Amino acid sequence: MDAVNDFFPFLAMVIVQFGFAGMNITSKLAMDSGMKPLVLVSYRQIFATIAMVPFAYFFEWKTRPKITKPLLIQIFICSLTGVTGNQVFYFIGLENSTPTIGCALTNILPAVTFILAVLLRQESVGIKKISGQAKLLGTVICVGGAMLLSFYHGPMINIGESSIHWKYADETGSSNSAAAKSSFILGPVFIMASAVSWAVWFTLQAKVSVTFPAPYTSTLLMCFMGSIECVVIGLGANHELSQWSLRSPGRLIAALYAGIVCSALAFSLTSWSIQKKGALYVSVFSPLLLVIVAVLSWALLREKLYLGTVVGSGLIVAGLYAVLWGKDKEMKMKGIEDIEAIKQGGGKEERGDLELQLPANSNGSNGPAK
Repeated sequence: MDAVNDFFPFLAMVIVQFGFAGMNITSKLAMDSGMKPLVLVSYRQIFATIAMVPFAYFFEWKTRPKITKPLLIQIFICSLTGVTGNQVFYFIGLENSTPTIGCALTNILPAVTFILAVLLRQESVGIKKISGQAKLLGTVICVGGAMLLSFYHGPMINIGESSIHWKYADETGSSNSAAAKSSFILGPVFIMASAVSWAVWFTLQAKVSVTFPAPYTSTLLMCFMGSIECVVIGLGANHELSQWSLRSPGRLIAALYAGIVCSALAFSLTSWSIQKKGALYVSVFSPLLLVIVAVLSWALLREKLYLGTVVGSGLIVAGLYAVLWGKDKEMKMKGIEDIEAIKQGGGKEERGDLELQLPANSNGSNGPAK
């Protein structure tokens, strides 16, 4: 029974990472074929909203708390950061870089969230404890890796050519290779801005989750508001109706895939896995996405690997695990302290583990590119 209980959360998280990887590939191809990032984000939110309706209705319709005006204002602010800001920045960054760089830079999220939590006094550094030192060192390594990946190209690593020939990918990729190279710095900057926006959303969503413990309904409302925001911004930047056409199968698949697979399905599987195994367990699967995307990008998109990308990605992953290890150590120590406090008849105020929250609604989710 224990083996079964361990296998299904593992399988769920592997499926989620493959789902996010597919989104990065299909979205990149759609934008290479001419689809604008703002248009893709708008359609993603519309399809995500539709996909979340049955989850919110069947799982929370009778049990969710009352929806109030202050709550709607909070969710609206969350939609601006976790949906609109996060995804607009991410997809613009993805258009101007590569899926591998996009996935690598999203791994700085726990470090950025830790920095914001410290600045907002929701977390303490605890520099005298080994857990605090690990989180601080991991954050520095993550940021250093992100800077290296963003501003250092280096020589190309020759790993050979893929024998897979996907005609659609070859046609769309070849026409945009020059543009991608000329935006080598712009893309990573936008992706890092996406991570900052997502981290801000974490700090806001942590409070919403306490007052409104209905994640499916909250996500539905956030996606609905985000779809309106993205459509308004998208129409302002893309006036021609032809740019909003979904007649191309590639564009339609990218929009449907991102909205349904990487919002409704991924959110449900991730939430279930967190419930079964905890947030830390879910977080450690994040680098798997980078590996999958790197392989698929090389095989299908003819993406070239450079020394700066490989070394920067390695540093980011190392920093990520240092932050997660420090957080795990801190949580265990806090558990021991809470037990001692209970024995002594006292109590301690709980703190939110912001770095470990990993909803499936950005970047891959709505709040990976992920």
